Amino acid sequence: MSDLLVEKKDAVLMLTLNRPESLNAFSEEMILGLTNAFKLAQRDEEIRVVILSGAGRSFSAGGDVKSMGTASGEEVFEHLGHLNECILTMKQLEKPIIAAVHGFAAGAAFNLALACDLIIAEENSQFVMSFAKVGLISDGGGLYFLPRIVGPYRAKELLFSAEPITAAKAYEYGLVNRVVSLENLKDEVVSFASAVAKGPIKAIGAMKKIIDHTASSTLEEVLEQERMMQSLMVSTKDHQEGVAAFKEKRLPAFQGK
Repeated sequence: MSDLLVEKKDAVLMLTLNRPESLNAFSEEMILGLTNAFKLAQRDEEIRVVILSGAGRSFSAGGDVKSMGTASGEEVFEHLGHLNECILTMKQLEKPIIAAVHGFAAGAAFNLALACDLIIAEENSQFVMSFAKVGLISDGGGLYFLPRIVGPYRAKELLFSAEPITAAKAYEYGLVNRVVSLENLKDEVVSFASAVAKGPIKAIGAMKKIIDHTASSTLEEVLEQERMMQSLMVSTKDHQEGVAAFKEKRLPAFQGK
């Protein structure tokens, strides 16, 4: 079976990490498959939202510990090049990505979830920056994403201690959007994704792009980006439909155009 399951359901692309026997530890096939799937989502106008989840008992254990200690520096450099391309493709995708996390999101898998736009976590799930336990630094963008969400001091605590935190604590820290029961996780994520998919995806994609650059932008730059993007949004069919629906007192039927 493929290390990554790809399924398109209406306007939602569902990506499932599929190495349950190893808690969905990353493989080259999985990472390259993810990158290609996110590129597909960008090209396919029918796809409006992406859901990322894991098969079996956990979201993902991150890097494959069984292969650690044997890989050369050159091999790690190449592998991280593929992971970096995947992370950058996710951030460049002008459509929202929702992570559905259960079990563990450990190491690079925690960072893969942070690269998504929203995280919905199962109430018994745990998140851990496990790199220090094996004498490594965080990769996959963790040293970028984590301090921007929780601040540098708390980020250092999570990274230096390498201790897991609960879904409730992750919610308290602002790392996840919602915490739900395991039996409701899939329905909650699919329902939320379907609702977002009915929205004005061009406008949502534009907001994602601007928000993701605010950490390195000045207020003046963001104001100008908003100004330029809004001047484009007013000519979209979704804006025209939104205004018409408001005036006619009905729900809008956005087309993503």
